[in-house]
Amino acid sequence: MASKKKSRRALSGLVVLGLVATSGYLTLELREREDRGVTEIRDVGILSGGRTSADAGPASERTGGKWSRLENPARSVLRGPDGRVEAVLTDGAQTAKLTGPARTFAEPASTASKVSTTDWVRIMPQPWTEGAEKKKWFKEWYAKNAGSKEADLFAFAFQYVAGAAQHKDENGLVYAGDANFGPLNTAGDKNGDLRLEQSDFYDYLGTPYPFRDGTTGTPESMRARSLDCSGYIRMVLGYRARYPLMSSDKSGDGLPRTANGMARSPRGADILPLTGVSAQDRPSAIDQLQPGDLVFFKLDQRTDQRLDHVGMVLGHDTEGHLIFVSSREEINGPTIGDIGGVSRLDGNGYYAKTLRSAKRL
Repeated sequence: MASKKKSRRALSGLVVLGLVATSGYLTLELREREDRGVTEIRDVGILSGGRTSADAGPASERTGGKWSRLENPARSVLRGPDGRVEAVLTDGAQTAKLTGPARTFAEPASTASKVSTTDWVRIMPQPWTEGAEKKKWFKEWYAKNAGSKEADLFAFAFQYVAGAAQHKDENGLVYAGDANFGPLNTAGDKNGDLRLEQSDFYDYLGTPYPFRDGTTGTPESMRARSLDCSGYIRMVLGYRARYPLMSSDKSGDGLPRTANGMARSPRGADILPLTGVSAQDRPSAIDQLQPGDLVFFKLDQRTDQRLDHVGMVLGHDTEGHLIFVSSREEINGPTIGDIGGVSRLDGNGYYAKTLRSAKRL
């Protein structure tokens, strides 16, 4: 990772709709930022002609709307009577992009970007195939999820940003709240890694996790409340949204452990196919990307042919830039911020230039 000099300290905050939190950051040189603000998901009403579930009609009726097929990637699109897109479902992917009430995602302590969106991304019980709109499993799933305000992938993702309030289950286990990237690398030098990687979701939880292949993930105490970039994605999609998880890159069936493993996995649909890891292998266009897609980067030349960073597309900000969220050691945790490189996938910024592939799970 480049520019590995900055970390943060979390401020206590006020939760708005259960997900709003204040945050601040502190560099290792103790140079304090003054532009502190509120990290939030805010209900701003309905944008761009959007409707609430209350006036959209029963979800079960909307499955009978107008369906069409599009290519690149192959997908099914459901439109309502007014022509508005209700759902986008991609062949081979379990993530569904649904249209619902508008939300605004913001992190003013570290960026001026704000993403106002009516997109909600959820996990279907099985991968999409052409014609699945006629299947019982989809009709039941869509009836339950269309127009729902239950937390989706984006809501889960923002429950780990700086200052996010803790959430506990009935047994007192903290399963959400302000997350670090990882413990400080005390053995490193000024040119080395600032923080240690390899903090998975069960490290954050501080409790063993039994994988389906019979392996048990054992947390390390020094990694408590920490999520590296792939651990963060596994927390959001796997532990929270119940997408199946592999115990490593090689064992099990589901989402692999590392960014490289995820990018090269046969699961899901390759939206921006991986052609290589060099600068000339940067995708020439990103028009096919949609909210919820996983994006993969080549940041560190020391990792040879391995991709070494992963994030999730959030959407276009109010200035028209395509923004993603990921856990980074420069800011010490999940962020859409600008510290260590702006979170834009368009243009020629740090992450835009290092983008190599994208997948829709």
